[in-house]
Amino acid sequence: MPLQKIKNSSFFNKYVIVGVGFAFWMLFLDENSWLNHRKINAEIEKLQKEKNYYETEIAKDQKIINDLDNDDKAEKFAREVYKMKKKDEDIYIISYDTIR
Repeated sequence: MPLQKIKNSSFFNKYVIVGVGFAFWMLFLDENSWLNHRKINAEIEKLQKEKNYYETEIAKDQKIINDLDNDDKAEKFAREVYKMKKKDEDIYIISYDTIR
């Protein structure tokens, strides 16, 4: 019987209503709500992935730049990437068709 009195009392109902209202406000309506935190955390993850991608690209490019200090490697790079040639030289580019 004492439990039924607590449930029916206005004291218990006020605090439950206020507590539920406060929780709803903090989870959904507040400026720092759970929904906003989810969006911000998703954006942070996306930006971290982009940062990692660009760091690996910078490392690759830095390696290429360091390799270009050597004249032989610079010449090889120019011939392969930009199809450059020496003066009295002919270049034939052979491309293979994989589609039949």
